[in-house]
Amino acid sequence: MKKLFSIVCVILFSISSIFAAKQYKDSIVVATDGTGDYCSLSEAMEGIRAFMDYKVTVFIKKGVYKEKVIVPAWLQNVDFIGEDAETTVITYDDHANIDNMGTFRTYTLKVEGTMLTFRNLTIENNAAQLGQAVALHTEGDKLRFFNCRFLGNQDTVYTGRANSRLYFSNCYIEGTTDFIFGPATALFVGCIIHSKKDSYITAASTPADVRVGYVFKNCRLTADSNVTKVYLGRPWRPYASTVFIGCEMGRHICPAGWDNWRNPDNENTARYAEYNNSGEGASTSGRVSWSVKLKKSEAVVYDDISYIYSISDSWNPYY
Repeated sequence: MKKLFSIVCVILFSISSIFAAKQYKDSIVVATDGTGDYCSLSEAMEGIRAFMDYKVTVFIKKGVYKEKVIVPAWLQNVDFIGEDAETTVITYDDHANIDNMGTFRTYTLKVEGTMLTFRNLTIENNAAQLGQAVALHTEGDKLRFFNCRFLGNQDTVYTGRANSRLYFSNCYIEGTTDFIFGPATALFVGCIIHSKKDSYITAASTPADVRVGYVFKNCRLTADSNVTKVYLGRPWRPYASTVFIGCEMGRHICPAGWDNWRNPDNENTARYAEYNNSGEGASTSGRVSWSVKLKKSEAVVYDDISYIYSISDSWNPYY
């Protein structure tokens, strides 16, 4: 009887091992037409092992994925790679005025995990202009976005959670009002920042004890043809930190550059700065007196990743 029991245990263990091997793979394909491992991104999340110490690649085929997606906090070391940035689209249409939803539940994609990379994807909130409508909502740390498109109107990209670190490279981000906002530390390199309305680009809420909020380097600030008055930012919270370095600014950027959000006290605390920008909207001669025109010696510190991401455990998004 004991021998039979042992044999049964061995068989059950083997079956469970085979099932686990099939369930958890290091390469997953998502396709709307059923040719992949999963038809939706939400389903694919269930096929990734929690807290794994190996790299998992999720390849997302061309198609329109209409779903609200959460990348849960227990996922790490995952690359989400779209087949093509223009035609691999994750979209939804919630906005803040649906049943009093509020801003933070309107996301199309919410990223809670750590050490994640996203490439060649469009993330869109295509709700009508009826209130705040977030396309990307981040809560995780050490997140990278390469060649991605973020489409929306008000509040397109929410960079949540103070002290979290984000990196955007060669991305396209569009919106109307405060369409890049939140408390995280985020570096934008070589991105196109497109305004669809006379309004504000950033609304950082950087905590007072966090050295760096948003840094835009070598980006292009563009706008629809009818847009003529856009501010670089306004402080969602008093110590908002935003810096533009080496960026090309179109004529739609207004001479004042920055706004105090109807609160003069914010002028004493907001940390807004510019250096070596170009284009018709880049002149600092008419900027508000409480913004800073950096010297070369002051701007060079933003070349140091460890300065921008000032948490003790070093992270270099370039690798």
